[in-house]
Amino acid sequence: MDALRAVSSSISGLFSFPCRDSHGIAGTLLGEMALCAKKRPPEEERRARANDREYNEKFQYASNCIKTSKYNILTFLPVNLFEQFQEVANTYFLFLLILQLIPQISSLSWFTTIVPLVLVLTITAVKDATDDYFRHKSDNQVNNRQSQVLINGILQQEQWMNVCVGDIIKLENNQFVAADLLLLSSSEPHGLCYIETAELDGETNMKVRQAIPVTSELGDISKLAKFDGEVICEPPNNKLDKFSGTLYWKENKFPLSNQNMLLRGCVLRNTEWCFGLVIFAGPDTKLMQNSGRTKFKRTSIDRLMNTLVLWIFGFLVCMGVILAIGNAIWEHEVGMRFQVYLPWDEAVDSAFFSGFLSFWSYIIILNTVVPISLYVSVEVIRLGHSYFINWDKKMFCMKKRTPAEARTTTLNEELGQVEYIFSDKTGTLTQNIMVFNKCSINGHSYGDVFDVLGHKAELGERPEPVDFSFNPLADKKFLFWDPSLLEAVKMGDPHTHEFFRLLSLCHTVMSEEKNEGELYYKAQSPDEGALVTAARNFGFIFRSRTPKTITVHEMGTAITYQLLAILDFNNIRKRMSVIVRNPEGKIRLYCKGADTILLDRLHHSTQELLNTTTDHLNEYAGEGLRTLVLAYKDLDEEYYEEWAERRLQASLAQDSREDRLASIYEEVESNMMLLGATAIEDKLQQGVPETIALLTLANIKIWVLTGDKQETAVNIGYSCKMLTDDMTEVFIVTGHTVLEVREELRKAREKMMDSSRTVGNGFTYQEKLSSSKLTSVLEAVAGEYALVINGHSLAHALEADMELEFLETACACKAVICCRVTPLQKAQVVELVKKYKKAVTLAIGDGANDVSMIKTAHIGVGISGQEGIQAVLASDYSFSQFKFLQRLLLVHGRWSYLRMCKFLCYFFYKNFAFTMVHFWFGFFCGFSAQTVYDQYFITLYNIVYTSLPVLAMGVFDQDVPEQRSMEYPKLYEPGQLNLLFNKREFFICIAQGIYTSVLMFFIPYGVFAEATRDDGTQLADYQSFAVTVATSLVIVVSVQIGLDTGYWTAINHFFIWGSLAVYFAILFAMHSNGLFDMFPNQFRFVGNAQNTLAQPTVWLTIVLTTVVCIMPVVAFRFLRLHLKPDLSDTVRYTQLVRKKQKAQHRCMRRVGRTGSRRSGYAFSHQEGFGELIMSGKNMRLSSLALSSFTTRSSSSWIESLRRKKSDSASSPSGAADKPLKG
Repeated sequence: MDALRAVSSSISGLFSFPCRDSHGIAGTLLGEMALCAKKRPPEEERRARANDREYNEKFQYASNCIKTSKYNILTFLPVNLFEQFQEVANTYFLFLLILQLIPQISSLSWFTTIVPLVLVLTITAVKDATDDYFRHKSDNQVNNRQSQVLINGILQQEQWMNVCVGDIIKLENNQFVAADLLLLSSSEPHGLCYIETAELDGETNMKVRQAIPVTSELGDISKLAKFDGEVICEPPNNKLDKFSGTLYWKENKFPLSNQNMLLRGCVLRNTEWCFGLVIFAGPDTKLMQNSGRTKFKRTSIDRLMNTLVLWIFGFLVCMGVILAIGNAIWEHEVGMRFQVYLPWDEAVDSAFFSGFLSFWSYIIILNTVVPISLYVSVEVIRLGHSYFINWDKKMFCMKKRTPAEARTTTLNEELGQVEYIFSDKTGTLTQNIMVFNKCSINGHSYGDVFDVLGHKAELGERPEPVDFSFNPLADKKFLFWDPSLLEAVKMGDPHTHEFFRLLSLCHTVMSEEKNEGELYYKAQSPDEGALVTAARNFGFIFRSRTPKTITVHEMGTAITYQLLAILDFNNIRKRMSVIVRNPEGKIRLYCKGADTILLDRLHHSTQELLNTTTDHLNEYAGEGLRTLVLAYKDLDEEYYEEWAERRLQASLAQDSREDRLASIYEEVESNMMLLGATAIEDKLQQGVPETIALLTLANIKIWVLTGDKQETAVNIGYSCKMLTDDMTEVFIVTGHTVLEVREELRKAREKMMDSSRTVGNGFTYQEKLSSSKLTSVLEAVAGEYALVINGHSLAHALEADMELEFLETACACKAVICCRVTPLQKAQVVELVKKYKKAVTLAIGDGANDVSMIKTAHIGVGISGQEGIQAVLASDYSFSQFKFLQRLLLVHGRWSYLRMCKFLCYFFYKNFAFTMVHFWFGFFCGFSAQTVYDQYFITLYNIVYTSLPVLAMGVFDQDVPEQRSMEYPKLYEPGQLNLLFNKREFFICIAQGIYTSVLMFFIPYGVFAEATRDDGTQLADYQSFAVTVATSLVIVVSVQIGLDTGYWTAINHFFIWGSLAVYFAILFAMHSNGLFDMFPNQFRFVGNAQNTLAQPTVWLTIVLTTVVCIMPVVAFRFLRLHLKPDLSDTVRYTQLVRKKQKAQHRCMRRVGRTGSRRSGYAFSHQEGFGELIMSGKNMRLSSLALSSFTTRSSSSWIESLRRKKSDSASSPSGAADKPLKG
């Protein structure tokens, strides 16, 4: 059901139904029917003409009405029932209901099936209706918002849902954008406007958009009413940061980009008004395109459960066949003799046909082995587990006021089975708060401070930071420790000046000066903010910009540069450049980017400087710093003019525009002169080393997938304790060809297997790897290893003929770090482990480049950090700090897995114990399909008598307290090994249920064969037997759930005792005079329950049955506890011993007291801001709760955990050496 609801909800987000003038039910229904009957063909291009609705309507574009709801009053019942009957179990019970309406085969009333079925359908329908009600409410609120639309030369108020493609809309300050608009003009100079995109990407800092020059003057209503330009652009898509189109107007064409667009969901800020042309409306907007279909994730328990239900159905058919054969034989051998007074029905003409009818009758009677309430019960339990995660105060970040959020309810138990974690680095393991730390300028490294002996001073030993008081606009929060850099600036060193000039010019930062001397920067990435702030403090202050200029105060002198071009950053280029003309008329290109990219684009004359700078880069990366290389290039006027013309033509191209621009950029960014390099520090988040150590002890392998360079990533690996000096070896794979990578991987495997080489015996290595479950001999090697692999090497390692070798080598290592990886490679690595290891994977990240990895993994976790909320929106769970992951997995995940497994085991047990009694009874009633229980008991057993106690156990149960779950991470392993619920455990539960049913039937049967009442009459009547068996069953399963419950709450007590009380109340009510008077044909056996339960023999039988059913379970658990206790048993016993010792200690203190009390490269940036600034971005922008579980120092804490790794499995606190008590 979850799967269908997820898919249906996704589909509803993709489609929009016409809702122009009518909101009536009939109108909505007709609209939906019309949409279903005629779908719009996919667009190849979008054409929109301004102020021409008649022209635009012929393309049948979607209206601006948003419909995320799934139902209306007329469609709810049929559509919801259709969705629910997609579930096999519901369809099966509907089939049974139809069978029960056939009198020849049904010995049960139809309500025994329809009542549980209707209850399950109703619960789900109410949940769906509630969800859809809120969707309707949200849809109406959005669709009825007002916008000013230019119609026939007059601005009119229109509802959003009536806005059409081609309309011109006026937006005012603080208004939401109604559709995807092409910005035409605004109240700001040069057609600028400022927007907030939090609804789209979660980023709260404002961004600038600009109209193209030809429309920026269309601020007058009369001019806009005459505007008839036509836009031809790309079809609707979900790419928030890309747009490609062309405006045709007055026989000219003008290129359009994302910087000219205002997307639906944005808010206009600090701009009095602006006008926009509607390009995409309703479901075609990029916001709605991003709310489309998501891949539904199903847990391993779900898959196993569905398989087991099919097995149970097969078992049901087998039982039906056995009993049908028995009926045919009995009718042929015995029944034939009694036809005089027990004739066959008219339709029955043979024993064979009687057996055929008996088969269907027994299918109806025994149908309860397939639990109808299983799926809805699982949903309720998962919902409860999700609320526990949402309500956990220990996963609440006070600093950001951000709680943990379970964004799905279907994966909670999978959190208790994770074996591999794939983590981003920046913003996930680190804080993503960048600090300018060091730099290299013309071969000289700055940033280190040395003592009098020439040794590098540590942070705590350093003198006072550099004094920037000479600069009134310096950022007071900026700290730098090396005074020699400031001295070089003050001395007028040309290389140093050019270095900081580049930092002050080559960026897309926006500036704001609220008060005199108070300068604020709004950067698109923390890296850019850190670099521009550094230039500001050293005297090169970026002050303002217009679309064509940028003003910098250089050592107190204001200099305005003409901004000719911005060559924007993206993840493929990994660099950005600006081309400026200084006041003297000289044109220069400034570039900053990744060392792997820029070092290959330098002029050969810089080779000596390159060698020195490379050494500095390696040094910085070895300290875990994020590095960038800076370079420049002088351009002559003639070349620039020719290049700018080719760039303009490429920007107007309708096809392959981005590729053509990339080629143009590649040409000019060559033969550059090296200036130096920057090194930015990104500190680890609090609690990261402790969390990684704890998860490692839980046998979870952690792989870091980062875009940073190798040295930076390795250093962070050591900082967060993924890599340690105690490791046997850290293998580094840097090969540039397939052969080199294969050879490096082979050498790594050989080193790991030197002590115990077992691969061979006639098999090649590839044949060995291709074995069924990929159980590697490498994983049993002695020693701890780590693997570090670069992105270019990973590309070869992920090729089809080498991926198994890479995976086998990586999985044999304790830690894996992949450097310089692309978002696609992150997803490929996760998919590789999923494909071959059959292990549960979890991916965690905070940025848009982590989305593909998060969606690919079994479980995706989003960190709400500095890079927006795209990772959070794509995730299954989210919180604000990496350290909360330990609690999510070791507490909530482990408990959810434990609870779900115990729930399923008990659920199958109680159903088999209940149903199999009918099977045994069949051999004693001539296989006549007669039931043992009263039909009302059959109806109420699963939905009233036994439903709530098992739900309470599934929601609240726990084996050990949360503190012990964190203290003994080895407790997590049963989930990884799938020990608590698997096919073996299922058959044990079934065997116990069958054993219970045998005793439940044959003990009362044997007693009733000879027993008499107090008055000497025979006790053995059918109704008394049924009451005795039913009462025994309810008591036995209640005692059993009491034994299974490990954590008692008031709710558990209330549900168990309440269920027993309800059973007896209903039992006596059904055999009372009152119901007989009202329904004499239904409740005929007046006083039977009272008379039966008044007999001591009956109670002795019930007690005997209960004891015999339960004692083997108690004995088995007692012996297992003493002979083979698991770790949770040992931890519980330890806890009990500690409590007793603490109580004795308190008692001794009270008696005896008489005295007083003793007390690398990484650059997070978004593509597209360069072109925007070029066209007009002036700077008028205005405006862990749970730490590590101990307070000791990190190193001692981790060491104690590592010691506990070996101790916990045997005898924590010495408790396991003592006899275990149940």
